Formats: sequence, C-alpha cells, structure tokens
Amino acid sequence: MAPQTHARAAPRRPPTLATLTSNAPRTTSVPTPPASAIARVRVVPVRTQIRAYQRTLTIVDTTVVALAVIGGYLARFQGQPALGSKIPYAAVAAILFVVWLAALRLSRAYDDHVIGFGADEYRRVVSASLKLAGSVAIIAYLADVGISRGFLGITFAVGTAGLASGRFIARKSLHRRRRRNRGWSRRVLVVGDASHVLDLVEQLRSEPLAGYTVVGACIPDSLVAPVAQHLNGVPVVGSFRTIIESARAIGADTIAVTAAGELTGRRLRRLGWQLESTDIDLVLAPALTDVAGPRIHTRPIAGLPLIHVEAPEFSGGRKVLKGAFDRSVAALVVLLASPALIALALAVKLTSRGPVIYKQKRVGIGGKEFSVYKFRSMVVDAEKRLADLQKKNETDGLLFKMRDDPRVTKVGKVLRRWSLDELPQLFNVLFGHMSLVGPRPPLPTEVARYDQDIARRLLVKPGMTGLWQVSGRSDLSFEDGIRLDLYYVENWSLAADMVILWRTVGAVVASRGAY
Repeated sequence: MAPQTHARAAPRRPPTLATLTSNAPRTTSVPTPPASAIARVRVVPVRTQIRAYQRTLTIVDTTVVALAVIGGYLARFQGQPALGSKIPYAAVAAILFVVWLAALRLSRAYDDHVIGFGADEYRRVVSASLKLAGSVAIIAYLADVGISRGFLGITFAVGTAGLASGRFIARKSLHRRRRRNRGWSRRVLVVGDASHVLDLVEQLRSEPLAGYTVVGACIPDSLVAPVAQHLNGVPVVGSFRTIIESARAIGADTIAVTAAGELTGRRLRRLGWQLESTDIDLVLAPALTDVAGPRIHTRPIAGLPLIHVEAPEFSGGRKVLKGAFDRSVAALVVLLASPALIALALAVKLTSRGPVIYKQKRVGIGGKEFSVYKFRSMVVDAEKRLADLQKKNETDGLLFKMRDDPRVTKVGKVLRRWSLDELPQLFNVLFGHMSLVGPRPPLPTEVARYDQDIARRLLVKPGMTGLWQVSGRSDLSFEDGIRLDLYYVENWSLAADMVILWRTVGAVVASRGAY
C-alpha cells in the first residue's frame, strides 16, 4: 500500500469555497454529478467508534500493567512483606503503575493512525515499556536505591509481553468485525486523476483489514459526466471544485489526495484550511509504493515537505543482531522439539521407501547455492515424474504447484498440511544458509529466468517463513509472491520479523494455502 501522510489540523475558521477555488483552473462548463451519485448517507461517526476502541485498549493496558506489577511483587516476595528492606514496595508499585500508563500515553500508543493495523502499534508499546525499564534502572542506580532486580525484571518482562499480547487480541477482534463490515473503518473519498484514483483504490482494497474503505471519488472537472460514473466500482461523486461537499454528502471522514496535475500546492493548502474546522482527515498518498514507514522521513525545506527515502539496509549492526537472533531461536526450537523431530523422522522412514531427509538445491544470498533440508513428503522418483504433470500446473509463474499432487505420500500430506516437512530447515538456519524470516528460497531454474528486479530477492537470506507464507502461500499467484518478497527485502526490520513469526503460527494452525 502506498505510504500516506496524515495531516490533522487544529480548529480554525475555514475560508469559503469561493476562496478555495478562486485561483484554481476552471473549465467553461462542468456538469454536476447526478443526485444518485452523491445521495447523502447517515453513518455512525468513525471518531465515536475510534474513541470506543481506544477506551477498550486503555482498559486492556491498565489491566495488564496492574496484573504485571502485582504479579511481579507476588512472584518475588511470595506475597510476604519485603523483610529487611526500607523500600515501601506498595508505594513503588503504585508509582510504577501510574508512570507506566503515562509512558504509553507519551509514546502515542493510542494514536488512531497506528492502532488496528501494522507493526508500529506494537513497536510503540514495546518501546515505551523498555525505555521505562531502562529509566527506572538508571535512576535506581544513580540514587543508590536497592530496588529488587527480580521484582523489576519479572514486572517488566510480564508487562511488556502482556501489553503486546493484549493489543494483538484486541486487533484480532477488530479484524473479525471488519471482515463482517462491523468494525470501525475510515470512509475515504479519493481525489486525483482517474488513473491514480484506480491505483490507490486497488492498493487500499488489497489490505481490507487496514481500515480504509473507499466510498467515493472526485476527479478533474473536465472528466465529470452528467451521468453516473464509476471507477472500478467506486462512484464518482464530484469534481475538484466540490471536494468538501462531496465528502460530507457521502459521510467520508478521510480525504485521500493522490497525484493530479490540477491539484497544485496552493489548492492543497487551501483544501487543508477548509478542513480545519471539520472532523475530516487529509491524507496525501504519493506515487511512492512498497516503501515501509520507517524508511520514510519528511523534512520541510522552504515550506516544501520533502519525502526522504532511506536506502534498504543489507549490512551493519541490525543484520548481525538478526543473525544472532535467528540462530539462537533455531537452536532453542531444535532442542525443545527434538522428540517431535525424531517421531516425524520415524513416520517418514516407516511409511515409504527412500531417505528421511530430502535435500534440494536452492539459491541463497548473493546467488550462492545450498542444500535445503526437508522431511521427504514425496515418492523417491518425484523429479522424474514432474515432466508428465507440467500441464496440470496450477500456478501462473515459474513454480510448479498442484493441489492434489499424486507424488505426495500419505504422511507427506499431513506434513505439508501443517508445514512439518519444513522443520529440518532449522538446521539451515543454524548453518547460516537461511534466516527464520525472509523471501522464499528459489530453485536454480527459477533464478536462471529472473530479471533484474526479481533478482533483488537474493540480496538477503531466504527464510523459513515470510510475507508469502502468512499471506496465502500456495494460494498466491507467482507475481503476488514476488511482490511480497521484494517488499520484505526493501523494508525488513526485527519488529516486522517478530510479527511475521507470530502470524506464521496462525497460518500454520489454520493450514492456509498449504498443499
């Protein structure tokens, strides 16, 4: 989805519509859209729904912090008074409770532009908690106050994890309501040239859970017809001279402005002025796509907001940290899951002829080939039988996918359904060939047919999971899978990796797109 810049202005008396359009280019005759296209609708104000959701998050966070503080005390002191300590832990717990909630407020963890979708909400919650933990530790050290480290450690560990989990549960509930068209979503009026309006509509529709529902469009005056018009199912409800009236008529609470030659900086500035006394947000959607928020920085130069886009990070400290995290988690999972790995290996060995582990050449970072490990889920001569099945390929790209592949064994179907065949790739992660999260590891035959754009997937290590897995896996088209992989390559972050790993659990349990 295209990066967006929100602008919410303070209340101020707006200029008149005549002022707004006094310097705008005019056409000699602009037909008025038919009344049916801008029939007034009565909807529940989205601000009311957002405030209700914010109150829910406040209750969840307050409960989690209270339980964390109380739990930390009970776990450290077993409910008994802190004998021999001069520190009044009851007062410390009360102060910590209040300050923690204040820290969440100061970090804007309830900002309606980040709650409900994306990783930024989790990042703010976790960042506020960790910064508070660090501040408390520093203050205690400088003031030479011997607060129990066990109490603080347990409290912050439980509280931080609980806050993130609470937000996740609240978000899932919101997403379920959005799927039924009951959860709060912004009603968006898209303004711009017809081609750019179509692009933005398609991008917003590709992320239905993001909470942006396009309800109308305003296009250049010269393109408005006297009959009802639609752009990909979105009614054209006005022109550039009737933006405010059109938004009010269809109950829009957000105006998303995309590229248009007639929308000069002066007209956009005046549009913002007119929205100052309303509850309508102004969103600017530039033609810059597939770039995540952390890489975008706005810097005003001579009154012009320049958008700076940072280059993708393919080396450095964060990469070292990611590698250490990957190997540590992989080693821990192998250790804990070793009985299950042994049981799965026996199931493969005893039910079909052939080796337990299937090795296949894949291409990793920098184009280097390596052997990827999987539990064998197919018959031993699967590669020889592939040519006979090519005409039954169900994908539209370089991959071969077949929902009822006759080469898959009975045990293999179970392994694939729950992604258990991929568990041996944990050893690929330990050996440094793969990462826990990254693009799908491609075959050499695929890479041989890559163009320059697709080859950018090879700039990072392939992953056991990634955006392609949590977004549908085999149900995705080849182009969609490539687009998601390239997006990850350009915008990866440790926070996003954690979200993808969490979503992978849900995708595996639901066995979405697995066959």
